[in-house]
Amino acid sequence: MPSWIPTVKADDVEAEDVAPFTHGGTEYAIYRSPDDEYFASDGFCTHEAEMLCRGFVMGHEIECPRHNGRFDYRTGKALGAPVLVGLRTYPTRVVDGVVEIDLD
Repeated sequence: MPSWIPTVKADDVEAEDVAPFTHGGTEYAIYRSPDDEYFASDGFCTHEAEMLCRGFVMGHEIECPRHNGRFDYRTGKALGAPVLVGLRTYPTRVVDGVVEIDLD
C-alpha cells in the first residue's frame, strides 16, 4: 500500500532542477525533468555522501558536485566512475500542486 508523503510545491522546482526534501531525518532529492515530470531519489551521492541537491541537472541526469559522478535520476542508475552504486528512487505524483513521493 503506497505511503504518499507531500514534499515541495511543484512550481518551486524549475525544469531541469533539483530541490531538497527532508522527512524523518532522511534527505531526498526531488527533480523536475525537461518534460515537466517529477522524480525523487535518495538525497546523497552513493560515492561519498555529497548532497545531490547541490548538484547540476542536465536533461535526465544529476551530477554530483563533489567528483562529477552522474546518475539517471529517473531510474537511479549510476552512469560511470567514480559512481558505481545506483540511487534508490521513489514513485512521485502531483496532487493539488504539491509533489508527493511514495516511501514504501
